[in-house]
Amino acid sequence: MQNSENLSKKTQSDGSEISTHEFLAFTLGNEEYGIDILKVQEIRGYEAVTRIANAPDFLKGVINLRGIIVPIVDMRIKFNLGTPTYDQLTVVIILNIGVRVVGMVVDSVSDVMTLLPAQVRPAPEMNTTFNNDFLIGLGTLEERMLILVDIEKLMSSPEMGLLDHAD
Repeated sequence: MQNSENLSKKTQSDGSEISTHEFLAFTLGNEEYGIDILKVQEIRGYEAVTRIANAPDFLKGVINLRGIIVPIVDMRIKFNLGTPTYDQLTVVIILNIGVRVVGMVVDSVSDVMTLLPAQVRPAPEMNTTFNNDFLIGLGTLEERMLILVDIEKLMSSPEMGLLDHAD
């Protein structure tokens, strides 16, 4: 699992192949984000979680998913995007990160976008609360712009505390 990019090949009319990347698009506040579709196990409606004492605010708690205890991260809290609200559109994206299953709460999921390498621009350098180390870049398709997140890098970072680090 060295390559975290989701590459698929599309054949052009002249028979040559183009590499494409597929991203699951989701919203947090007014922004659209994208993560590698291959990291997604399933999408579920938001349900009550079991809170863990002394856990960081962004770690909402855990759920029991078919016998697997899954930590649930609220991305709105993690990215400092205001007070979260939970409604019928709120979903949990269940991810496979390495050998771990992790859930992340987002406002809604829209679709899967297929992007060509030319449609992915590098992320601009900014002084923000969001750590640019976790950004792949900005994906553009017609009038839409997706903030592309390396979800494996983010969820496995030491600050998240979700995975064991044997360094």
